[in-house]
Amino acid sequence: MTDPDISTAPLDAAPLDAVVIGAGVAGLYAMYRLRKQGLRVHGFEAGSGVGGTWYFNRYPGARCDVESFDYSFSFSEELQQDWDWSEKYATQPEILAYLDHVADRFDLRSGFTFDTRVSSAHFDEGTALWRVQTNDGRDVTSRFVVCATGSLSTANMPNIEGRDSFAGDVFHTGFWPHEGVDFTGKRVGVIGTGSSGIQSVPLIAEQAEHLYVFQRSANYSVPAGNTPLDDTRRAEIKANYAERRALSKRSGGGSPFVADPRSALEVAEDERTAAYEERWRLGGVLFGKTFADQTSNLEANDTARTFAETKIRSVVEDQSIADVLIPNDHPIGTKRIVTDTNYYQTYNRDNVSLVDLKKAPIESIDAAGIKTTESHYDLDALVFATGFDAMTGALDRIDIRGRGGETLRENWQAGPRTYLGLGINGFPNLFVVTGPGSPSVLTNMILAAEQHVDWIADAIAHLDANDLTTIEPSVEAVDGWIDECSRRASATLFTSANSWYMGANIPGKPRIFMPFIGGFGVYSDICSDVAAQGYRGFQLNSAVHA
Repeated sequence: MTDPDISTAPLDAAPLDAVVIGAGVAGLYAMYRLRKQGLRVHGFEAGSGVGGTWYFNRYPGARCDVESFDYSFSFSEELQQDWDWSEKYATQPEILAYLDHVADRFDLRSGFTFDTRVSSAHFDEGTALWRVQTNDGRDVTSRFVVCATGSLSTANMPNIEGRDSFAGDVFHTGFWPHEGVDFTGKRVGVIGTGSSGIQSVPLIAEQAEHLYVFQRSANYSVPAGNTPLDDTRRAEIKANYAERRALSKRSGGGSPFVADPRSALEVAEDERTAAYEERWRLGGVLFGKTFADQTSNLEANDTARTFAETKIRSVVEDQSIADVLIPNDHPIGTKRIVTDTNYYQTYNRDNVSLVDLKKAPIESIDAAGIKTTESHYDLDALVFATGFDAMTGALDRIDIRGRGGETLRENWQAGPRTYLGLGINGFPNLFVVTGPGSPSVLTNMILAAEQHVDWIADAIAHLDANDLTTIEPSVEAVDGWIDECSRRASATLFTSANSWYMGANIPGKPRIFMPFIGGFGVYSDICSDVAAQGYRGFQLNSAVHA
């Protein structure tokens, strides 16, 4: 079904109203929302299809850690009622099928040019237009640029000596072959035990002759507790979707589950244990939000950590292996808790070996495999589960230049500088969706994308209704927002962990806690208040300044 009010915008010499970079969750909704507003919009996408993260991340076991009914668009009641999820936590193929369905249902695919990367975006102060160029020679101008580039879209390949000399098959979980990979009878090495490593290891182990897991730092993981959804359960949720969405939008993480407002230390031990047991049963990241002070009070955090460690030890037969699998370098929940299926049980298999890189770091990779300071591991295939240059990586790879030719890389050399995570001083009419300075990866990314895009669309409508040309935040607003984000982060335990939230996985990247940690509902209220006060903190201009 195609919405009759949506019109497509052909590429021609006339300036567009908006260029959308990326056709993932945020890019699709931006295309829909801005078209509905009557704007001429075109998008560019590096992949051959829609889906963004879910298009590229096809590694074995890839699954969302937000429940399917919540990790979905809320803008169309018909869409909510018509689509049937098969599982509590959807896998990558089902999520991609859903996004393909959304693209087709609302004729969004026609607005994008695929297999095309935006190479540069330069602001022309004389015309107040952005000049956007792509890697295949396209050159368009636009009033606005919406960066829907994704927070986890730029793969991180570690610079290990000899990396390119390996003679076997090499894969990265962020760019998995669409046809899949058969590891049957092969000796496989997986480097990294973040989300993609933890999710893929159990399935690779089922095929491989032998699997070596090279663990740089241990992460906490909670079983998904995944279950199929039957017609009765689907009907029940759909009948209460309005309430479920309302709870999600007021919550901290964008789902209808809220933490117990009490301190973990206030409740009796048996009640606290029962609460942890219930969250463990629900599965995944929700365990990290059982009690309100779980990630702000170390003593409270220790109660959750002790519970999780007991759970891990109960399923790992060799306690010396459990010792290595249990983190000792960060409070639980300050790195993203992974959602897994039988991860810890996998280390009970005879064909799986855990290599502790803290004890014996990797020295080099050669044609035959991996050499650590203690041993050499002969391999037929090597999987890099080494994550992403999160939140800023995709933007950093585009030559973005604002007023006076200042590059975004220069502006962000000491860390990302935004106001509300939406705008950047010196870069008029450039918007970022779910980037640094917003709740971003700490919340349900689909609802976060909708909230951001709706705010952006309303801001553009405000400019057009008042004969205004440009919008950009003031330096003071940016400075104030950075201070606000830092103040909130420093009141938690999150800054004590060397996480990708801090950019710690990328050599040379400034160490700054990038998301807004105050919660999705609180953040949404702040954004609404800024708009209601005439876009407080933003400079709105009606004339073009040469």
